[in-house]
Amino acid sequence: MAKNIIITGAGGLVGPLIATRLLNEPDYNVILTDLVDPVVPAGVKHPEHATCMKGDITDASFVKSLLAAAQPLHAIFIFHGIMSAGSEANFDLSLAVNVNSVRDLLLALRNTNPGVRVIYSSSQAVYGQPLPAVVTDDVIPTPEGTYGAHKLLTEIFLNDMHRRGFVDAFILRFPSVVVRPGRPTNAASSFLSGMIREPMNGEECVIPLRDRSFRSFLCSPSKLQENLFRVLHMDSDKMPKHIRHINVPGVSVSIQELMDALAKHGGEDKLKLLKEETIPELERILRSWSPDFDVSTPLRLGLTKDESGEDIVKEYIDSLKK
Repeated sequence: MAKNIIITGAGGLVGPLIATRLLNEPDYNVILTDLVDPVVPAGVKHPEHATCMKGDITDASFVKSLLAAAQPLHAIFIFHGIMSAGSEANFDLSLAVNVNSVRDLLLALRNTNPGVRVIYSSSQAVYGQPLPAVVTDDVIPTPEGTYGAHKLLTEIFLNDMHRRGFVDAFILRFPSVVVRPGRPTNAASSFLSGMIREPMNGEECVIPLRDRSFRSFLCSPSKLQENLFRVLHMDSDKMPKHIRHINVPGVSVSIQELMDALAKHGGEDKLKLLKEETIPELERILRSWSPDFDVSTPLRLGLTKDESGEDIVKEYIDSLKK
């Protein structure tokens, strides 16, 4: 029997990544849900195994219908949320979506599907200064923004729900995912994709700080897709019962390195479309995040990583030629 899997926030970037992987195999029924109409990824081998449900995840009646449609439920990917800059601009909206809706969804799962596998998308934004040059497993999260604070609140709640056996949780602290297709998002890190994507589309991109040595921790969509699939099948006992977070592997890349890769693989002319400005609020958020992470633990757990920022840029530019 095919396994039923829910993906919330399925209209974003990450949801379609794992949906594509699952729908290319015959073993899964995938329920895609978002506030906007979810779309079945194009070209998958088993589109007939997908169900799209448009609805408000903050509405208890919709959550009830969503869970009822997915029985017996095998796993849920919780990807919905308000991004970093959007959360900083609207505390109450972030609280409603990033905290309350996830809490209420988890409590509903406790009743309908106790012990179900939950994969929750957290973020490196749970960390704040002061930070070492490389964040290790021993570094305590001290978020400096609403987004990171609300993600950390949910992490603690999930850790306790897992410890008590209410759910079987894995918490994935995502790097910045680059290069995201589509349009810019309300994430502070959106420019990291935009500075490659927009010039390749003949459009300008604003880099919100004047520091080409500034480094960010990045992963490609393809590596994230693979790691999500691996976590779906990971032995729960690989992690302590009260510590469920994993820093998803990535690579530390500077703005200059991204510019060099764009010039090398996309053409020197593309650099003329990059505009460097100072946007204080975005720069404050960006500089509160760690530029690098020790990935020995996630690699030991069986996850995989990109080799370089250049590889990430080349992967995207090559995809435009297909």
